[in-house]
Amino acid sequence: MSTLTIAYGRPTLADRIFSRGLVTDIILVAAGTALTSVLAQIAIPLWPVPITGQTFAVLFVGATLGATRAVLSMALYLAIGLLGLPVFAPQANGSHITGLAALLGPTGGYLVGFILAAAFVGWLAQREWDRKWLRTLLAFLGGTVVIYAIGLPWLYIALTNLHVPNALQATLTGGLYPFLVGDTLKAIFAAVLLPIVWRLVGPKTKGTAE
Repeated sequence: MSTLTIAYGRPTLADRIFSRGLVTDIILVAAGTALTSVLAQIAIPLWPVPITGQTFAVLFVGATLGATRAVLSMALYLAIGLLGLPVFAPQANGSHITGLAALLGPTGGYLVGFILAAAFVGWLAQREWDRKWLRTLLAFLGGTVVIYAIGLPWLYIALTNLHVPNALQATLTGGLYPFLVGDTLKAIFAAVLLPIVWRLVGPKTKGTAE
């Protein structure tokens, strides 16, 4: 008899630790949102894009929850930020931009990219890309590229609308270059951490595989 669940597809690390079920899924989705919200506050508040632990949370949620629950977790994160809760990363002056202004501002593309990146890494994790270090590294780097692919063009348009001189160069120096080393280190950390956790919990999965 199948168990009611919002998870879809092959089991992930979360399914190895917890049996799939609707209540468990809701808790995991909320936990992913909470983790992203907390790590967003660990920030070096640069302009126009702060350096945070947020991207690691996004990709980690994708890897552990799988595509469906990770997308719901990031959509919930975006929704509560748009509703006014100060869950997004602080700005250079220490303030929080919430509501539609956050989505339309320079970092709006990164927020949208979080949803797609979580889906991408979650999809790979459901194909066991999070169990070996090299594939985990590639999955996290690929997810990071997805975030950049949405975030950088969005940032360029926003800076152009703000009449920032040499918007292309400002986009690269403000939205890409400062993050390359940190994002690489996050991917390496995940490539070490996730395979170790899989070895600790064992290869056999629990829950319902769909």
